[in-house]
Amino acid sequence: MVERVPMSKSGHLKLKEELNNLERVERHEVSKAIGIAREHGDLKENAEYHAAKERQGLIEARIMDLKDKLGRAEIIDCTNVDCSRAVFGTVVELLDLDTDEEVSYQLLGSEEADVKKGSISVFSPLGRGILGKEVGDDVLAKTPGGTREFEVMSISPSSFN
Repeated sequence: MVERVPMSKSGHLKLKEELNNLERVERHEVSKAIGIAREHGDLKENAEYHAAKERQGLIEARIMDLKDKLGRAEIIDCTNVDCSRAVFGTVVELLDLDTDEEVSYQLLGSEEADVKKGSISVFSPLGRGILGKEVGDDVLAKTPGGTREFEVMSISPSSFN
């Protein structure tokens, strides 16, 4: 059975744009750089050549990774999700029971998660702890800084997709 990769519509679009850029721009640029570096002679001691070949390998690996994820994508409309429980795409407001600080996160996939922008991965320790919870439930999350306890204050749909 193929494991699906959940993602928002905007996350899917960003990955497609990245793939397009890698295939149509980056791949050609690195190929040119390899050609130019080859003209400099001895490849054994040619740092430009080795750097370009390494970059080419990284680009090809990322292209394969993106194609795999896009091929297994399960696109979820984050503006139209059931908010009775915390599920992929919902925005969950939490109260940190240790500090009384309120935090809000949208639950997204690994490729889309960005704590600075208010989203976390459903596969992260906190994301896994939040999934399936309802308003009023406690969440225990084992983080690198130790176990933290939160209370779910609200669950709402995303205002963007």
